[in-house]
Amino acid sequence: MSVAASVRREVGALLADGKGRSLATIAGAWGLLLGTRMIYPVLLPYFRETFGLSLTVAGFLVTVLWLGAALGQLPGGILADRYSERSMMTIGTLVVAAAVAAVVFAPSAAFLFAATALIGVGQSLYPIARITMLADIYPERIGSALGATMATGDLGQTVLPPIAAAIAAAVAWRAGLGFMAPLLVLAAVALWAALPRSASGDAGGVDALSGETARRVLSELRRQNVVFIAFILFLYILIWQAFTGLYPTYLVEEKGLASATASLLFSLFFAVGVVVKPIAGATYDRIGIRWSLVAVLAGPVVGFALLPIVDGLPALAAVTALVSPMLGSGAITQSYFSDAFSEEVRGTGLGVVRTASATLGAGGPVLFGTLADRGYFDEGYWLLGAIMFVVILLTLRISEGDA
Repeated sequence: MSVAASVRREVGALLADGKGRSLATIAGAWGLLLGTRMIYPVLLPYFRETFGLSLTVAGFLVTVLWLGAALGQLPGGILADRYSERSMMTIGTLVVAAAVAAVVFAPSAAFLFAATALIGVGQSLYPIARITMLADIYPERIGSALGATMATGDLGQTVLPPIAAAIAAAVAWRAGLGFMAPLLVLAAVALWAALPRSASGDAGGVDALSGETARRVLSELRRQNVVFIAFILFLYILIWQAFTGLYPTYLVEEKGLASATASLLFSLFFAVGVVVKPIAGATYDRIGIRWSLVAVLAGPVVGFALLPIVDGLPALAAVTALVSPMLGSGAITQSYFSDAFSEEVRGTGLGVVRTASATLGAGGPVLFGTLADRGYFDEGYWLLGAIMFVVILLTLRISEGDA
């Protein structure tokens, strides 16, 4: 079968029987949420100027955002198992809209940090509910469905940060973030109107807080060897958050690019993900986790090694594109974890894995910012490349039975 025919078949299966409406709504809202989050690195120089933040403190601001987005995923998973995923996604989107408005009117650095944490908490209510609902809708094509949804997320991360940068340069940084609030409110309305009531939660669900549920989750963690793959996920998240949190700042302060040009390169990073993630998800469906992960992580090792030693826009664009395939890792690992847990405890199990790995990985930006403040910005990228190489070695240890 040709590649074009295979793509048409996958798209047709995703859109069949009216499923496309739900997929498009979930994916669209996810794109807005991730786009909002990735506006932060682009606006970080403005935050530093307005509130007098050092690189370490600016990195900590991004860490607070990631930490909020991590800590709420376990409660979000428990609630997704027990109640309506539609409600969780709608509420989370509305919380982010309100928090964005709070950041726009932040009078002090302390208020900025508090509102930023609330953005993260609101976003944390969305991911697990998104995965469990897609797993119900697409039991045989979870990799493709998640890949398509995550590609839309990258589309949001590609388009929205440069728009925010342009508005910030032309008007003010508060306008560059504030335009997201009404879009998020509209997304929340669309989620409530378009999505079905959850099959898992509204059908009675399980008592996600019971001892029996905890024992089932722990049993499935051990049986599926999820802990080992969750450790790999933690290392990946650490790298990804450290890189994305300060990359535009690095391009401006170390490579001498204008803020608008840096935001375009940052968008290029996510633009490649729009293509990579659906392919990565579909590849997982066909060959499993090990070789699909190796395929998307090999290029970034080379990219991180080259980044400190190249200059000029064409070379930096090429290296950015070389690092970008690591974005496909999310479609692969999240599809694996969705398959690893039984339907009754899928949300809780995903919440445990994602909260643990993302909470630990959230330290990446502040650690990277500390290195940068001490004059080791370039060396930090070589360190990220070394950690990525370790991730590949660990991935090669995953047996076919584990996957």
